[in-house]
Amino acid sequence: MIPQELIRAKRDGKVLSDADIATFIAGLVNGAVTEGQAAAFAMAVYFKGMNIDERVALTKAMRDSGTVLAWDLPGPVLDKHSTGGVGDTVSLMLAPMVAACGGYVPMISGRGLGHTGGTYDKFESIPGYVAAPTMTKFRSVVGKVGCAVIGQTPDLAPADKRLYGIRDVTATVESIGLITASILSKKLAAGLQGLAMDVKVGNGAFMPTLAKARDLATSIAQVATGAGLPTTALITDMDRPLADVAGNALEVAYAVDYLTGVRREPRMHEVTMALCTEMLLHGRLARTPKAARAKLQTALDSGAAAEKFEQMVAALGGPKKFVDNPWKAMERAPLQAPIAPPHAGPVTRIDTRAVGMVVVALGGGRTRPQDPVDHAVGLTGLAGIGDVVGTDRPLAVVHARTQAQVAEATALLQAAYRIGGRPATPFEPVLDRITV
Repeated sequence: MIPQELIRAKRDGKVLSDADIATFIAGLVNGAVTEGQAAAFAMAVYFKGMNIDERVALTKAMRDSGTVLAWDLPGPVLDKHSTGGVGDTVSLMLAPMVAACGGYVPMISGRGLGHTGGTYDKFESIPGYVAAPTMTKFRSVVGKVGCAVIGQTPDLAPADKRLYGIRDVTATVESIGLITASILSKKLAAGLQGLAMDVKVGNGAFMPTLAKARDLATSIAQVATGAGLPTTALITDMDRPLADVAGNALEVAYAVDYLTGVRREPRMHEVTMALCTEMLLHGRLARTPKAARAKLQTALDSGAAAEKFEQMVAALGGPKKFVDNPWKAMERAPLQAPIAPPHAGPVTRIDTRAVGMVVVALGGGRTRPQDPVDHAVGLTGLAGIGDVVGTDRPLAVVHARTQAQVAEATALLQAAYRIGGRPATPFEPVLDRITV
């Protein structure tokens, strides 16, 4: 089928065949499909949708548009993916924790865009860390250490990179079918044997309502399983920042504190343990959730997970003794200033997206893919819902370069918090579990 006929068929609500989808996606890579045709296809899918079989076919075609990794390792190859949020530092702890339990985690992460932080950017806070190594180096580190967290390479699912760029400027990002294929094509290309999916929901998430989050989680679980990748999707709360820090280097230091036992915030710990548990179960590294959690806790308490983190950092070019003193290597922002609340009282609501945009305003995020990132800036000590703020308890501490940035961050963060009034409905950190 020529491109315009496929677009016409989807525009009219018809079901596309596997072969037609594969031909169209191949055309995205070899130039047979124009940018206008790709945009029209995305818009047709946005309005008419795709059934599960079409989503599976689209995902497989995008996977097969580039290199598909194969592994020969003595343990299961596992991964996790999050739809993104604020203070979501889970990946930094999860990869070494699962590696310490016998899994292999080849995590291909993304950069931050908009209000959400990117795992790729966080690791680039570490001097020397090569977040874009050669594929040979990537495979070597995964095999020797058990985990490696890098950025997307151009040879994995290149069709997704082109289609996503078009969706981003044509208001078609929110299509469940296209989101599903975008996420899973890269994970399937990584040669995984099990995946834990973290679908965020709330005012700081891509999916603002539980119904929409369930739709996406169900689609991902069904399509991944249909494409041969056993997957469990957890729906987790993003109506407040997951950690009390936001910012690249600050979140790396937070992860080190977590792994070494300096502190483990309950909500962060629960989400991290829940996702790691799903991975261990998929990899048959534990028989029950209780056994998985016990194994993970041992990996933390024994220091094995922290050691894996340090080994990974060193293997990818970072300092050899990074865990001992991360701030010896990473840059700190020159100014740290408390942000006072506009008045005293209990925190009853947080506009989480707005908190993320404070970091962007400081230079710690980007609004365009080509924007530079200041890894040192951000927020620490973020007040949580229920905390009583006032003269002795600020909303947060801002880490900035200039007094002008401090002033801007203060105004933005004060506007993001509601103090007093009716408290927000409390949510558990893990709201649902979707499997097929």
